[in-house]
Formats: sequence, structure tokens, C-alpha cells
Amino acid sequence: MIKIFNTENISISEILKREQKSTGVEDVVAQVIANVRSNGDAALKEYTKKFDKAELDSIEVTQAEIDEAFAKVDKKFIEVIEKAKENIYNFHKHQVRNSFVISENDGIVLGQKVLPLQRVGLYVPGGTAAYPSSVLMNCIPAKIAGVEEIIMTTPPSADGSVNPVILAAAKIAGVGRVFKVGGSQAIAALAYGTESIPPVDKIVGPGNAFVAEAKKQIYGLVDIDMIAGPSEILIIADGTCNPKYVAADLLSQAEHDKLASAVLVTDSRELADAVSKELEVQLAVLPREEIARTSIDNNGKIIITESIDKAVEISNLIAPEHLEICVDNPFDYLDKVKNAGSVFLGKNCPEALGDYFAGPNHTLPTSGTARFSSPLSVDDFVKKTAFTYYTLDALAKVSEDIAYFAEKEGLSAHARSAVVRTRDIKK
Repeated sequence: MIKIFNTENISISEILKREQKSTGVEDVVAQVIANVRSNGDAALKEYTKKFDKAELDSIEVTQAEIDEAFAKVDKKFIEVIEKAKENIYNFHKHQVRNSFVISENDGIVLGQKVLPLQRVGLYVPGGTAAYPSSVLMNCIPAKIAGVEEIIMTTPPSADGSVNPVILAAAKIAGVGRVFKVGGSQAIAALAYGTESIPPVDKIVGPGNAFVAEAKKQIYGLVDIDMIAGPSEILIIADGTCNPKYVAADLLSQAEHDKLASAVLVTDSRELADAVSKELEVQLAVLPREEIARTSIDNNGKIIITESIDKAVEISNLIAPEHLEICVDNPFDYLDKVKNAGSVFLGKNCPEALGDYFAGPNHTLPTSGTARFSSPLSVDDFVKKTAFTYYTLDALAKVSEDIAYFAEKEGLSAHARSAVVRTRDIKK
């Protein structure tokens, strides 16, 4: 059963506390990366046989397989994916940054070029759950940014096939090539390249502990989106809220993972008690009850505080991945939110809207990292290059200042390079 606290008897450390488990996978992942780096496709096929029970002649999904999978997917689901794609595109297109040039001073031109990454790798998990929504959320911003090539890796089933809904989403989103590879070996292949899989500039997408560790270990050779932790939701709700709705929203994240965190902060003891009871009612009929119950029992909290303003303060300390503000006047509190991955405003805005359909990205900072990081966006798929141009006359006006600055840092070659041209002129 979920634990209920009052701000008078819970410390900040207890508010921030959640169950943590050491993965202990560092050495295993390092060995996998080394094997893939040395043996390429042969290592990938070896791991696919070992972990996915699939023997593959070729690891790349053919166009025929993609077309066949697309034909198998329910047409209604295709329509829903298309609608979600449109919403995601319409939101992210507003994130596009433009290059700029500054030429306000005579003889000086400054600027910044915004350039798309050339090749991006998207990892999509397999196993018991398929996440076509992650394909859309990761691919569409990259397409808007102008990434030249997007390739995807995902583990196959034992028969060597890929989940049809994943392939359908990849086709709709605009993925260029798809490979039947999962786990840390897929991350290694994307980072170093193999005979079949080209190396990428950046790897995005969620995964298990082995995938997360592999992303840590290859970061620096290539870029990554983030190291995502267990899913989180924090709901701020007042006494006018329906406890059935609040409980349902808490469980929408608790069912993800036994380590997921579901927290309610409220100014109403009556709502707290009602939500606690409602959680038990809904858990009893939830298909993923074991996962959700473990999450609720170990990491779930209801915190009772004196006001909604105080609830927002607590939320800012936690910096949740998902924040719901379930009150009648949610915009009164939006400016007070300082740390959250994505905010859902009002009583009719369940977090699931963001997971699938509304448009903002669902790849969000977790584990308190919303204090300093942001959701996945178009910005993640571009790089910026500055450029500078000075005429000789413009350089002459500032060369002595540059040299003086350089000498103060003890870098005489820097100083000389700044004045060698202009002192020749003065002679």
C-alpha cells in the first residue's frame, strides 16, 4: 500500500528517497562492446542467437519485410499513428533554430551556422512491450532538424521477425534503415560500425540497464540523448479532484517498472485517503499488477501539505519527469514550476496524452535531472558552428588588446599571432 506522509513528519531526504538498485553490468557491457568492435556482424549474430534465440543470415530488415509488416497492422492503428505523427511534427517544427550573421561593425562579420547531424541511430526496445511511440518521438525531431540518415536497431523475435507495429511506425516516421539487433551490442554497433551497420554521430532511444550502461561507455565517441532512469510521475491535486482519476494517472507510470516512482502531493487529507483506497481497487484489476504494486509499495508516496503553493515547492525539489497540476486554475502555478520534464495542466490532461499524442516529446529527463536538462528536441539533432571574419584594418584596431590579454595568460605565441600582421603595416 502507498505510504502517506505529512510535510510535518517527512524530511527532504525522505521526499527525495527512492529505491535504487546497482545494476552491476559494467564489466559485462565492456566485454560486449569490445567483442562487437573486434568482430562486427559475427558478434552481433552470436549475441542475437544467445539472447533473442534468433539465427539470422542478414541483420538488416528488407523493404519487403517492412511492407509486409505494414500490411499486417490494423488500419485503425495506422490512422492513429498518422495523427500522432502530425501532432508531434506540428509541435517540434517550432523548435527549429536558424543560422545568423552579425555585420554591424565595419570590417567584421560574425555568425553561427546551424547544421544537422549526418547520421543518427535510434534504439527501440523489444521484449514483452513494443513502443512505436518512441519511434515517432525520436525520429520526427531528427527529420525536422534535417538529419541525412536515420537508422534504427531493435531486437528480433525468435523467428527472426521484428514486431510489425515497430516497423510500421518506422516507415511512417521516416526511418531509413532498420537492423535486427538489440541490447548493448546494438549500441556498440551504432557507435563503432560493423560490416552492415554504419557508425552514427548520435544514439537516442530508451533501453534496459545494459543499453543504458552501453550508452554511458560509448559517450564521447558519439553523442547520446540521455541516460534515462525509471519512469516518474508527480501529481499536484487539490481536494476537488476525483480520486479515481488521480489513482489512474499514478498507475499509468507505476506499471512501467518496479523502480518507477508515483507521487501525489495534495492539500487535502480526504483526497489522500481516497486515492490510497482507489489505488488498491485499480491495482487488483491491472494486468501488470505485480510491477505496479511493487512500484507503489516501494517508491509511491502521498505527501499532504498545507497549500498548493507548497506542493509546487516540493515538486521543484523532486524535479519529476512528468508533472500533473490537477487544479481548476493550473496556469496560476505554471510560472512557479522550475524543475520538471513535462507539465500537464488541469484535471483533464492525463500524462498518457504526452506519451502518445499531444505533440511534446516524451523522452524526458529523469532522476532529478530536470533541474538542468531538457526533453528531447530538434536541438538534439543539430550542431552549431561559429564563424569570424575581420579585415586587416579591423584587426589592427584590437590586435594590441588581444596581445595584452594573451600575455597575461602567459601565451606569447597567441600574442604574436595577434600583432604580427598589424605591426608589419605600422612599419
